[in-house]
Amino acid sequence: MIQEEKFQLTPSIRKKLLTYGGVGLGLLILGILFLIFGGQSHGAEAHAGSEGGHAEFHWYNRLFANLWINNVYFTGLAIIGVFFVAIQYVSQAGWSVLIKRIPEAFGAWLPYAGVLMLLVFLVGGHSIFHWTHSELYDESNPAYDPIIAGKRGFLNYPFFLIRMVAYFGLWYFLFRLIRKESLAEDVNGGVLHYRKMIKYSAIFVVIFAVTSSTSAWDWVLSIDTHWFSTMFGWYVFASWFVNGLAVVTLIVVILRENGYLMAINSNHLHDLGKFIFAFSIFWTYIWFGQFLLIYYANIPEETIYFVERLDSSYYSSIFFANLFMNFFFPFLVLMTRDSKRHTIFLKVACTVVIVGHWMDFYLMITPGTLGENGGFGLIEVGCALVYIAAFLLVVLTNLSKAPLVAKNHPLLQESIHHHT
Repeated sequence: MIQEEKFQLTPSIRKKLLTYGGVGLGLLILGILFLIFGGQSHGAEAHAGSEGGHAEFHWYNRLFANLWINNVYFTGLAIIGVFFVAIQYVSQAGWSVLIKRIPEAFGAWLPYAGVLMLLVFLVGGHSIFHWTHSELYDESNPAYDPIIAGKRGFLNYPFFLIRMVAYFGLWYFLFRLIRKESLAEDVNGGVLHYRKMIKYSAIFVVIFAVTSSTSAWDWVLSIDTHWFSTMFGWYVFASWFVNGLAVVTLIVVILRENGYLMAINSNHLHDLGKFIFAFSIFWTYIWFGQFLLIYYANIPEETIYFVERLDSSYYSSIFFANLFMNFFFPFLVLMTRDSKRHTIFLKVACTVVIVGHWMDFYLMITPGTLGENGGFGLIEVGCALVYIAAFLLVVLTNLSKAPLVAKNHPLLQESIHHHT
């Protein structure tokens, strides 16, 4: 038997998170004020991504762009947490039983993510998405765009909102079913709840296989409405997944260093490190596959996406930093067996991957929304800090509501004695 552990969300931890959130909010407000009084809030032209149009730039354009980046980024963390748990049940894996409560807690962010996503779209969608401009669909208007007008059956306000609500509704409903059975198993034991979780997880994986791509098309790809890529859904999934693995691993390491999850050994950490190593390579494979095909074909309507990011003196540096942080660094650091079994290497690698994939979403979203008016400063740091604090507060609160280890899981002993 294993001793029951329960995470304590102490007033000290809560105070730190609220402090980080407060500092983030302060930086965000300062960044907005500097933008307003720095002369870039009015009159400047904001390049409207690959659509080739221009619109007047205001400080709130940058705010909405940052809110959208963080919405997509943290929604990905929440949904990947549920996905990670689901694939453990579908594959009937035993090694991960000791850590499954951490990604399971990520799902608690989904309702908050859904509300934030909906609010930001309703208030700032016109600033983020070029296809929301009504003049593009009016043939008598000089701004009429036949390509965007041809996509009106899919890209329109009602259908977009219906899809958004459907995504979050399905994801959260299935998460609640899995979570309910997981907690019931702690009380009742047996295999009934385990079998139900396998069933619900299989349903979730099938739904997620479709919605992970369609949500990526909606929330990220449609920003550059003219451009398209058949690999884009996989690209966003790869970024979400390796980032989720890094956050799970970092939290496991930090909890273990603070006296929790003592049954976890270097073998579990090794497997988590292997996952990050492997899916960093997978992300790079998708990235390179998408880039190479577009580069080799050299079709203008396809290459414009990369031209905007490579020809810009600002975005080009982020473009190459993205590759370094998300492939070369984790590949070199986590290549050896020992590096995946020592927490210092894992903490450094995970931190770089987490920041790197935030930059990846920044690079996906900012050029298409802000063009050359994009920047990185107080607004970006402040907004990210607010979201980090809110996400961790929700996740850690959820984590404290149940035992850290699923004590009646049928494969618990396999996890305790896991060896690689």
